[in-house]
Amino acid sequence: MGTIIDYLRENGGFTFEEKPFNEVDNLILSQFAYLKFDGMVPGLEEDGEAVTMGFLDVHRDRERMFADERFLKENTALYQGMLGSVRFSGLRLNYYENVVDTEEETQFSAVTLFLEDGTVYIAYRGTDETIVGWKEDFNLAFSRPAGGQLRSVEYLNRVGGRLTRGFYAGGHSKGGNFAVYAAMNCRKDIREKILRVYSNDGPGFRPEVRKDGDYEGIRDRVVKIIPHSSLVGLLLEYHAADYTVVESRTLGLLQHNPFTWLVKEDSFVRVKEVYRGRRFMDETLNEWILSLDDDQIHSFVETLYEVVSASEAATLIEFTADWKKNVTAVVAAAKGLDGETASMMKKIVLSLFELAAERAKDQLQERAEQKRRRKWGRLSRPLAGRRKSRGNRHGGHPQRDKK
Repeated sequence: MGTIIDYLRENGGFTFEEKPFNEVDNLILSQFAYLKFDGMVPGLEEDGEAVTMGFLDVHRDRERMFADERFLKENTALYQGMLGSVRFSGLRLNYYENVVDTEEETQFSAVTLFLEDGTVYIAYRGTDETIVGWKEDFNLAFSRPAGGQLRSVEYLNRVGGRLTRGFYAGGHSKGGNFAVYAAMNCRKDIREKILRVYSNDGPGFRPEVRKDGDYEGIRDRVVKIIPHSSLVGLLLEYHAADYTVVESRTLGLLQHNPFTWLVKEDSFVRVKEVYRGRRFMDETLNEWILSLDDDQIHSFVETLYEVVSASEAATLIEFTADWKKNVTAVVAAAKGLDGETASMMKKIVLSLFELAAERAKDQLQERAEQKRRRKWGRLSRPLAGRRKSRGNRHGGHPQRDKK
């Protein structure tokens, strides 16, 4: 078993004719959409020619693609693995859009990917590292419609209208929500071209949002994949039959990271259901959300945002980096809330801090490993010196002895 990086090493030599497009390829392309292609890939308004992976690799702004600090190491390995593979090296990119509007509380990005065998994948980027992007994640589930969702429909209509054959759409996290929302709200002629829609641990929808769109018309083409301990993907998700649960190499909220999902051959490692403790929390949270009216929902999201913003962190990286200080700020900001709201606020914020706890654990393990390497490094140097002096003491000469 391995990850999507291992999959690229083991299956990168196969073309899509030899090994057809699969769920792991979907996740690779969804994660690839997190790279920053600004100024490198033509936008919708430019109507330019698609660019190749080789073009990106020699571009003067190449390093800017990896600006998302959360996935710097992993995204670099993903890109190198794709570039060095037969499977993805011929990939072409076009119609890149990237909008971050703090006033509208919208963070939207999408890119269309053309594989060598003619397969087309419309990839919606998930939540970036900003607090605004995280807030929109909750807006997607709690209210309707979010600015990014409206943009996702417009994007699909415009790009889908230029495609002459069937295509895939998908994304990770919020990107998965965008892909499904766009598919059930786009023009009918575009919807008929959709082969499958992938939501990789993306939040669901309130019942009225599903009803307003043609969700039933695409339901049999929606592929929802969530990790063993999912929070985001189970927001407003109601039926276990509508999603697949996969194993991860880590625990807690860190399972939201696609690089932790386990792969065997050309599919994910399945498990029967999400963790019982996580399911209980998600069901409780969903029931509470559905009991609120629109005004209460808006008020809760605003309050949650204010509570998290009390830490004065601009990004989730900063928010979880100094978790002790930020816990104190969050607790102080939550004072005065009614009991039920405060309880739900606590559950959500504690889930966010799971990330900090896991990261701290990883850092401690890494420091211990570095300390062990330094220790053995110090021990090995004197041993090497003693062996060398012993040889000289006995009058041995390495070159003469060999003769």
